[in-house]
Amino acid sequence: MATQHRTIEHLLEQAAGAGTVSARPMFGEYGLYLDGKMIGTVCDDQLYLKPTASGRRHAAPVSEAPPYPGAKPNLLIEADRWDDAEWLGELLRLTAAELPAPKPRKPKKAS
Repeated sequence: MATQHRTIEHLLEQAAGAGTVSARPMFGEYGLYLDGKMIGTVCDDQLYLKPTASGRRHAAPVSEAPPYPGAKPNLLIEADRWDDAEWLGELLRLTAAELPAPKPRKPKKAS
C-alpha cells in the first residue's frame, strides 16, 4: 500500500515549525527532509525517522521497525503523535542535528 498524498500534506503541515520540511517521492514512497537533509521516510502512511540518541529520548517510548523489507530499523513515529506540532517539530530538529550533512554531488562531466 503506497502512502497517500493527503498523509504527506498533513505531515508537512504539522512539521512546518521545524524548518524547511519537504517530502520527495522515492521508489513509490517518500523521503522526508529538513533543511535539505534526509531525516527519514514515509512508507505505507507511516513515519520512520533515522535513529539518533536525541530522537530516541524525545520520542520515548518509541518502537523501531524497518520502513521496507531489507532496511535497517528506524524510529516508527505513530500517526497519533503527529498532532502535537510542537513536539513533532522538536523531534525533527533533534534528529537532523545529529545526522551528517549530505555529501555534495559531483558535477557531471561535460561530453
